Amino acid sequence: MKHFTLKGEIRQKGNKAVIKAFRAQGLVPCNLYGEGIKENILFTVNEKELKGLTHTPASYIVDLELGGKNYTAVAHEYQWHPVDDNCLHVDFLAVSEKKPIVIAVPLNIFGHPKGVQAGGKFVQSARSLKVCGLMKDLPDQLDIDVTPLELDKRMVAGDLKYEGLQIVSDKNTIICQVKTTRAMQQAAVEAAKSGEAAAE
Repeated sequence: MKHFTLKGEIRQKGNKAVIKAFRAQGLVPCNLYGEGIKENILFTVNEKELKGLTHTPASYIVDLELGGKNYTAVAHEYQWHPVDDNCLHVDFLAVSEKKPIVIAVPLNIFGHPKGVQAGGKFVQSARSLKVCGLMKDLPDQLDIDVTPLELDKRMVAGDLKYEGLQIVSDKNTIICQVKTTRAMQQAAVEAAKSGEAAAE
């Protein structure tokens, strides 16, 4: 999985006024905890630089540079402004190469479903899935061939298998499906009526 470098400035714990002042300066308050971290590390990052991490469908291992030290982490949780869609706070989880990491990985769907060739409509419901694996095994994307997908069939997370990875999203999570279109349904109804008329 690709890495993303982010520089931050160590901060002290502050009240709402201090946090508001950070945001007014274009800074986003963050928190780092997890593997090898005894006490949570509080810091800020530049909002524009953070967008390289938040405003992309890709997933990254994050190389944090804080106070002259380097940490390897993943973005664990984002808090967003309900109206402006600005990132208000980020929790980073420190990770290591030796222990499994849980992270959302984007899906790369390819192929031409059999159900679409039969006239159905392809619908994608999920854009990413959470997986668990060692850092060396984490892919940039999960490749999914939907060619075998037939009419009125769906693909769920439990259908997928990847070497070195465990899918931790709910196994019933619908990834995609091929639905019968209204035109097909209407044609079936008209065909049935024609058949009944012919029988009479």
